[in-house]
Amino acid sequence: MKRIITFGEIMMRLNPEVYLRFVQSNKFEVTYAGGEANVAVSLANYGMDAAFVSKVPAHELGQSAVNELRRYGVDTSLMVRGGDRLGIYFVEKGASQRASKVIYDRAGSAIAMAAPSDFDWDKIFQGADWFHFTGITPALGGYLPTICLEACKAAKAHNVTVSCDLNYRNKLWTREEAGKVMSQLMPYVDVCIANEEDAKDVFGIAAENTDLNAGKLDQQGYISVARQLTERFHFKKVAITLRGSISATDNDWAGMLYSDGKASFSPTYRVHIVDRVGGGDSFGGGLIYALLSGMDDQASINYAVAASCLKHSIEHDFNLVSVAEVQTLADGNASGRVQR
Repeated sequence: MKRIITFGEIMMRLNPEVYLRFVQSNKFEVTYAGGEANVAVSLANYGMDAAFVSKVPAHELGQSAVNELRRYGVDTSLMVRGGDRLGIYFVEKGASQRASKVIYDRAGSAIAMAAPSDFDWDKIFQGADWFHFTGITPALGGYLPTICLEACKAAKAHNVTVSCDLNYRNKLWTREEAGKVMSQLMPYVDVCIANEEDAKDVFGIAAENTDLNAGKLDQQGYISVARQLTERFHFKKVAITLRGSISATDNDWAGMLYSDGKASFSPTYRVHIVDRVGGGDSFGGGLIYALLSGMDDQASINYAVAASCLKHSIEHDFNLVSVAEVQTLADGNASGRVQR
């Protein structure tokens, strides 16, 4: 069984019920999630040995986050306890032409205050096949850029494949900060994952002939982005999600996987969104599973996009689907008919 290590922050998610706005709600649903934690849950659901590394408080809220990961089969034995608070984020789900909103309350969280001495990467990577992190983790500041760099160096020393989802968040750091830090980490990355805007925001590489707000996507523009990223950082593969935003409720959803000068594009799905938060993470989890399972590039991008397509139909961040469900969609059965 392949073993994957993911590293990042897990937070408490608070959201109004259904489509209520923040100002309408007098109660919030509580779940736990975070970019790399979401990937770990996907992989555990697919039958992989997925471990999540982080630092959470030793109190009950920290334990609740750990328990939620354990519920879905994620290995939490490498998580560190300490610090005073668990990060929080609030989600208001959009609908039609009203956009979704996310408000962070994560300053001073346990992982943001972590020290390099908290993590023994040589121990963590024993028996590991893959390491995954996102650009969100170094964006939290403190020692985390250094910790991420140490993790990447240790992963390569242990011959572990490294993937990174750029995941630029302008509420966490500036484009200049992101570009400087991520440029130091990218030389250790084998598989780079990005969306329509990340490459432009972090590295100034933009897709040509593309209007994100109008839902207009041009395949040649994304091939150019992947080629430029590969030339700059020597990635083995670049995966890009292609979201054509029709409204907050309806999107066109596809993806591209680029390697050895060749691009493979998935089918495009017209997605009616139940909850889009975690959609990119479900793509990453699907891609890692597919590549570790020995699928070729075309099958891998088809699987990753099908997995993330299904995630858009699921409340909250975790992608609670099976390999069989994803493969059924990837094989072309998109009818959504009742299974009896």
